[in-house]
Amino acid sequence: FRGQGGGWSTRRADVVHLFAFWESRSFYDSFMARSHDRLASAQAGTYTNMQVKLFDYRFDVKTGFEPRFTDADLVRIAHCRVHEEQVEHFALMQQKVWNPAMAGSPGMVRGFFSEAPGSEFLVLSMWQSGAEHGKYRQERVERLSLRAGTEKDLIGLDGDIVKLLPQWTV
Repeated sequence: FRGQGGGWSTRRADVVHLFAFWESRSFYDSFMARSHDRLASAQAGTYTNMQVKLFDYRFDVKTGFEPRFTDADLVRIAHCRVHEEQVEHFALMQQKVWNPAMAGSPGMVRGFFSEAPGSEFLVLSMWQSGAEHGKYRQERVERLSLRAGTEKDLIGLDGDIVKLLPQWTV
């Protein structure tokens, strides 16, 4: 286990996002087979409609990603479902267009690009504050999307902004 952080969605009052990071899939599988049920039973009745999705790291956004949440105030996530024939283009545009733009934004701490089976991707970026993230404006996102040809790549995109809670950091 490398670390965990999370918090409440800023857009949907009843939604929590929790991010856990493991050294490898085998360590995660071992935890699920041994310790998970004991911990989960202690939380019975505290949540409804839990969804778990596993993503494999592909590359960093900005600097070497660390699962450290103490120097960030919020996390921006983009869950992307991509047409299978567009996967490589989508990943290349993340590296060539989106990553440099995010990395150059004031207040962006670090992030990563990850993949799940079924042509699904998660882009997670950590920000010093909501004000700093706010400088990454909608107009800029629209220009970057046109440049990257994102519309032809995507089947769907779900995004959220998560206000991190220090007490949820492990």
